[in-house]
Amino acid sequence: MHSPEMRARVRALRAQGNNIRSVARTLALPYTTVWHWCVDRPDPVQANSAARCFRCRPDQVGPSDPTAYAYLLGLYLGDGHLVTTDRVPVLRIYCTDTWLNLIESCDAAMRAVLANRVQRIQKQGCVAVQSTGKHWPCLIPQHGPGKKHQRPIILAGWQQEIVTAQPGHFVRGLFHSDGCRVSNRVTVRGREYVYPRYMFVNESADIMGLCQWALDLLGIGWRMNRRNSLSVARREAVAALDRHVGPKS
Repeated sequence: MHSPEMRARVRALRAQGNNIRSVARTLALPYTTVWHWCVDRPDPVQANSAARCFRCRPDQVGPSDPTAYAYLLGLYLGDGHLVTTDRVPVLRIYCTDTWLNLIESCDAAMRAVLANRVQRIQKQGCVAVQSTGKHWPCLIPQHGPGKKHQRPIILAGWQQEIVTAQPGHFVRGLFHSDGCRVSNRVTVRGREYVYPRYMFVNESADIMGLCQWALDLLGIGWRMNRRNSLSVARREAVAALDRHVGPKS
């Protein structure tokens, strides 16, 4: 039987952004035990979503964790969906089920921004990381009917301020959802060369523009190789983006 102090240590490490696997390893606990404490059986003494919504609290001018918000916003713009037709809104981010660290990072970001409880729903080839909360629409005003590329996607002024201060975390969310880091192969005069390259693909011109803007804020060079595809390929640009994004896993 584990003590309340051990449970508190687990939740403290999770609140710092550590994923479940690393918490279990650090405290020499079974993975399933940590998972149940953090995911399946959250601490009942938690603030409700109204108290945590920084848009509805006059005493709070921004998110308590702006890095988590910027990252979550990037994930939403790539592979996210906010359902507002149900009784309680549901924020859902789709993650390929082989990228366990991405699933953990998405889970942690939702909790850091608003969620008291996060569910993981197994789909064919992916996991839907989701959270219900009445105040998700306050924090994700880009939601709306239809596909994102069929409607305007414009950041509110307060969102622009967060992304301007945290462009690396925003870009990380975008590339973790609709981007990838690949090894590009070219043959020059019969000799093959291999070099790393980042790609970001999105049908929304507005979302593509936000990605370009954030990369410009970071001083990272990019180019459009197709209408819906952005490439970061120069050695110094890839090295800079590695510091913010890195390969998905």
